[in-house]
Amino acid sequence: MSWNWQAIFEHFPELLKASITTIELVVLSCALGLVFGVALGLWRLSPIAWLRAIPAAYIFFFRGTPLLVQIFLIYYGLGQFDAVKNSFLWEPVFSKNYWCAIIALTLNTSAYIAEIVRGAVQAVPKGELEAADAIGMSKSQKLKRITLPRAFGIMIPAYSNEVIFMLKGSALAASITVVELTHKARDIIAKTYLNLEMFFAAGVIYLVISWIFLFGFRQFERHINRHKRYVPPSTKS
Repeated sequence: MSWNWQAIFEHFPELLKASITTIELVVLSCALGLVFGVALGLWRLSPIAWLRAIPAAYIFFFRGTPLLVQIFLIYYGLGQFDAVKNSFLWEPVFSKNYWCAIIALTLNTSAYIAEIVRGAVQAVPKGELEAADAIGMSKSQKLKRITLPRAFGIMIPAYSNEVIFMLKGSALAASITVVELTHKARDIIAKTYLNLEMFFAAGVIYLVISWIFLFGFRQFERHINRHKRYVPPSTKS
């Protein structure tokens, strides 16, 4: 068996073009998922038990069922309801495989992010919260100025891992014919029968995208946690 490098170089531009859709899926779903995840994570910290149960049930469902099943439920399932099919959102959103994939990925990642946020908020040093109380900050001021900024600094490594999981999970969008990287690789394989070469090329692109995301998060983490690198000036007696 010979390795066909020429086919890889020939079809690589097509794979790169399809990778743009993959990046769109990841960026949009993770950005929206972060917004919903923060809200769910704070909701999970409610002192009222029955209020905590609502986001807990949501998180349990989306963490406990496969992402592929969730994609199928949204893409194939929503059309079974007349209220959805007759709504103004059917034609521009719910009938489109691209947006159904975005919705499924967003709902899935928001459940994981909610738990990341909850853990990060609980990890904020109590001394900082007590200091905020001591100077008379209100609950909203303490949340905006102390709790959330410190929680974001704590959660960045876990959130970056979740983004990488979403990058890999985005390949499941091919199951509803979204032409992203994996779907394009399979299309090329159907024409060329070069399974190893095309999946190798797609894998290289996934690795590069992962490295770019991780590098960006590493730089952002260094910036937001720059206080950890602060060295107080030495005092001389």
